[in-house]
Amino acid sequence: MGRIRLLLLSLVYVSLAGLSTPSAAAQPALANAAPVIVVLGDSLSAGYGMTLDEAWPSLLQRRLEDNGHRYRVVNASISGETTQGGRTRLPRLLERHRPDWVIIELGGNDGLRGFSLQVTRDNLEAMMAMSREAGAKVLLAGIMLPPNYGPAYADRFAAIYEELASAGEALLVPFILDGVALDAGLMQEDGIHPNARAQPRLLDNVWSQLGPALGD
Repeated sequence: MGRIRLLLLSLVYVSLAGLSTPSAAAQPALANAAPVIVVLGDSLSAGYGMTLDEAWPSLLQRRLEDNGHRYRVVNASISGETTQGGRTRLPRLLERHRPDWVIIELGGNDGLRGFSLQVTRDNLEAMMAMSREAGAKVLLAGIMLPPNYGPAYADRFAAIYEELASAGEALLVPFILDGVALDAGLMQEDGIHPNARAQPRLLDNVWSQLGPALGD
């Protein structure tokens, strides 16, 4: 009985070891996993008011495939997200996905809520630094505030993205809603969120910077 018991324990140990360690056949699949682009954004990237398949990050995945790029897009955007929320969530995203690129599309909710410009700047700068330290390149997608927020606040807000991109050696889309925000036909009824028809234009705005960096 003692020998049989030892034999059974040995078989269980071997089985558990096989489950916890990738097999030689599985290792090439891990090595060949597609590089990742993480999109960390708010409702402008989360597909607010439409299906996720219609949102520009999904269109980005299709364009990458059409152009022969092996990247996998992970859309980690949440409607209502602030820069503080993104800063809190980013470390886990970097650890889990180990992206080659991080597209940061945040700040709009900070501005609409009148948050401190310094807080917004600090959070964006911290996310850029985290991404670079994790080995990822950064694309910063900026936003501009409506004129009713006052020119002084709006101008200083827009300047944050330009200054951080320049200092942090990141790609910059100054205004992700360029060509969309003033076209009522491309906006939802709330006048804040782009509709599904606007998503290809948002993608073009992002691709104008990302595409050349990928060799297109």
